[in-house]
Amino acid sequence: MASTLAAKQQSAVTVSLAELEADSVPFSVLEEAFGPSSLGILVVRDVPPEFPALRRKLLSYASYLANLPPEDLEKLEVPEAKWLVGWSCGKETLKSGRYDTLKGSYYVNCAPEFEDQDTQRNIASQYPSFPEYTAPNVWPSEDLLPGFKDTFQELCTLIIEVAVLVARACDKYAQEKIPDYRAGFLEHLVESSVSSKARLLHYFPVNRSPPTSAGINVGAATGAGEEGEDEGYDEDEEEGDFDEEEDAYEELGNEAHAPSEDDDWCATHKDHGCLTGLTSAMFIDESTNRPISQPTPNPPYGHFDPKYDANGHLATLPELTSSPDPEAGLYIHSREGDVVKVNIPRDCLAFQTGEALEVITKGRFKAVPHFVRGPKTVSHGGRVARNTLAVFTQPNLWEKVGDTDFAGFARGVVERNH
Repeated sequence: MASTLAAKQQSAVTVSLAELEADSVPFSVLEEAFGPSSLGILVVRDVPPEFPALRRKLLSYASYLANLPPEDLEKLEVPEAKWLVGWSCGKETLKSGRYDTLKGSYYVNCAPEFEDQDTQRNIASQYPSFPEYTAPNVWPSEDLLPGFKDTFQELCTLIIEVAVLVARACDKYAQEKIPDYRAGFLEHLVESSVSSKARLLHYFPVNRSPPTSAGINVGAATGAGEEGEDEGYDEDEEEGDFDEEEDAYEELGNEAHAPSEDDDWCATHKDHGCLTGLTSAMFIDESTNRPISQPTPNPPYGHFDPKYDANGHLATLPELTSSPDPEAGLYIHSREGDVVKVNIPRDCLAFQTGEALEVITKGRFKAVPHFVRGPKTVSHGGRVARNTLAVFTQPNLWEKVGDTDFAGFARGVVERNH
């Protein structure tokens, strides 16, 4: 794979929220963003005014969360859901077979309706052997991380609402271009789904070890993890396909990409849902802005007290103006074989194509292979973490995508990686 040193810089296709709301995005723009020769990513500007503050607040919580004591993090793990609900670190595998200790993840089944106990229990009763998608969410207590749950839910709801508008634009295009396309199908999948999942990510500073948990020796954040108890499935790492659509995928060019020394924070992969909503990454120097959520009266750091905002929530942490390494960030494999670095503005949302969308649109829109490269250098002895949020809008487990339902597809991915 080409080194990121030779990567191209390219701006993603951008539309305004007003254009999406007015249903006025030209087909040519959608083809440029998602089509066969595209980068598979669309940036939406002029998003709701509450978004920038919500982004900074939730991404600050990623650092607070990842710096909790190991015994508190362990209580937020859900092993029976293969760590696809709640906290996960050192449980998942990269393509090389290494345990992934470079980042910690917090998974939430983020559809607002899923928080209703009757809805969750009904889905769980229909799919009793699939807790990865049906287990109830776990949340840290308000005493531990005040405001975390409310902030998480509010931001995810906003992102899903914008994703619905992107899906509507895709439907309009597909209905015009694809014979027998069902009107409003993608919008229905995104808006009605109780299977969508959010992943709050904390990429550990390069010179810091992540917290250990029982039975796992996770090693240093810059090295391979040690042998652990169990392999986990990493929803954001896998290039799975629909077995029933294998021939179609070969035609669509569902090629594999070899791991590289550059994709050290998140291996090259494709998302497997419909549209993945992304925030821009937030870089935090945790050496100068310690993410302390509880008083710490003991050495080695001396005494620190948490800081709170006017609502009694943990204070937003200062954001670095840029990454300490300008080559760190999100990279996409273009259709021409180039490696392209894509920057998402802080006040915008981005939406990437997934493999379900590729099947639904019969290859008109393509899933995008991408990876994350971590900083190689840290200035002034700092400990810089990278935090971000991905919201995977996915069909309901019973919805048909191609010749199979989404449960069958998702189950195949889990079984291949667990």
